[in-house]
Amino acid sequence: MGSPEELDDDPPAFDLTDKDRDNLARKDEDFEPHTWTDLKHIIANNDLESLRRWPSDLKRYLKWTKQTRQAYGTITNYICQERLQWQPLPTSNLDDGPSFCIENPIPFADSRDHKVMYNDWPYGMTAGITHIVVWLKTRFDVEPAVGELLPQSRQLIEDFVQHTFIDRLEKLGGAGDRVMWFRNWTGLQSVRGIDHIHVLVRDVPREIMDEWTRGRTALP
Repeated sequence: MGSPEELDDDPPAFDLTDKDRDNLARKDEDFEPHTWTDLKHIIANNDLESLRRWPSDLKRYLKWTKQTRQAYGTITNYICQERLQWQPLPTSNLDDGPSFCIENPIPFADSRDHKVMYNDWPYGMTAGITHIVVWLKTRFDVEPAVGELLPQSRQLIEDFVQHTFIDRLEKLGGAGDRVMWFRNWTGLQSVRGIDHIHVLVRDVPREIMDEWTRGRTALP
């Protein structure tokens, strides 16, 4: 990838902010990765726009986005076909995004309606932190104007994260401060139309990661 200006005629799957453009001009050695404390502050203050990738990863992500759009039409199509292998219903439409045959309309109520996977394009974080995405066939109830979660949806996520991630780590001798989650509001989502949440964990053994992801791996 060249300078950020080359992207203007073919924008990536997310809004390229001034901070992104500044990041693209940097080298990895000049980038300060997010620490766990930094991430906690960002999530607690809902300052999700501050999350940044390594400059080299951001450049690769933009290139990948362009190539993937050319091959699949949209990033959502690629995610459905190649990563999730979920077949949208014929009644799906572009405005609302894909809909799927589901087992239970309540998010997380049936394990067949969601998948836990590594984030293929994680943010730039210090060693030991792993970025997970939980993809859902179902939809969360959100505030329509900006897509913020309604209280009942937030509680469903809290319960799922507690049961799936925190309780599992407690069996190892204590989860401590090792799990947190967030969900980008609609304007920040690079994959729109398929609901998903982000889960950050730290110092988790590989066998537990394999258990959660069922052995699914990230893109090379």
